[in-house]
Amino acid sequence: MTGVTLSKAIKKYGDVQVIHGVDLEIEDGEFCVFVGPSGCGKSTLLRMIAGLEDTTSGQISIGARDVTKMDPAERGVAMVFQTYALYPHMTVEQNMGFGLKMNGVPKDEIERKVSEASAILQLDEYRKRKPKALSGGQRQRVAIGRAIVRGPEVFLFDEPLSNLDAELRVDMRVEIARLHKEIGATMIYVTHDQVEAMTLADKIVVLRAGVVEQAGAPMDLYRDPDNKFVAGFIGSPAMNFLDGVIEGGKVRVPTLANALISVNATLPAEGTEVSVGVRPQDFTMSEAQTGSIVELSEQLGGVTYCYLRATTGERIVVEVKDGSEQKIGATVSVAFDPENALLFDRKTELRIR
Repeated sequence: MTGVTLSKAIKKYGDVQVIHGVDLEIEDGEFCVFVGPSGCGKSTLLRMIAGLEDTTSGQISIGARDVTKMDPAERGVAMVFQTYALYPHMTVEQNMGFGLKMNGVPKDEIERKVSEASAILQLDEYRKRKPKALSGGQRQRVAIGRAIVRGPEVFLFDEPLSNLDAELRVDMRVEIARLHKEIGATMIYVTHDQVEAMTLADKIVVLRAGVVEQAGAPMDLYRDPDNKFVAGFIGSPAMNFLDGVIEGGKVRVPTLANALISVNATLPAEGTEVSVGVRPQDFTMSEAQTGSIVELSEQLGGVTYCYLRATTGERIVVEVKDGSEQKIGATVSVAFDPENALLFDRKTELRIR
């Protein structure tokens, strides 16, 4: 197995540039997840690594090899797509071994590799079935098995769980995480679901408009985001952002009745407009005569998410851990520990540390 390196990778379609000089290093055996909103370039970047999209300029290396201009078949990668693309007239084992058969691999070697992949993916009892007799999760496992038998240096996953229902998505996340630990391969995974990214990744790469906003370990991005976009994208529910302004060496927050708070950051010049980032679990909430209005109370068993509209018009999500319900239309006041707040410049959206 081996790692992947991108150096100033650029992709253009005519005059339109969609990937802007990406520099990225994915270590040998690392599970790296590309995440970002629709249209951010994550699938395009994955397809560039696979060789399914030409790289306009820059370099892509797999291990010590420069694969920038290589055909996909020469790169030592295997790709699992969003759609299963299984042959309906073939059994599970025939689907998994078909690529090897077309490449002239001996039957006994095909059988050995299919058996190994089938055992890893717990598909032994389904080997004689055809795709129509399988669930969506089982079909996706067959598609992954088809990639495993090729013995690639790098596995590429392009939103492989997006066609599954919620329960199957959770099950398949567990399966993919287990697979990574078992075979130890380098894996690059594309998703728009930041929960998938947080639960699967050794490294998350957050993309926006073809630019890497930040890359790092999941909890590093969660605790120490470089900018407002990353802070708002990583974490569920998303971070709240309250308008503020620097005043007298503190931050005045109109949403909190113009309270002046001290935050753990080197403050910019007096009068600078900022955004104060607060996670839903870092708020406390209490009944009040005046304050924010409860618009929705979302009970999930052991936890409740209350969606509030402040007097300033800002929306706030508060996590209530005891699972208690707040009545719609109730008036509440909110507060938070300034030690848990993050500060961002409202114009540049960069973190103020």
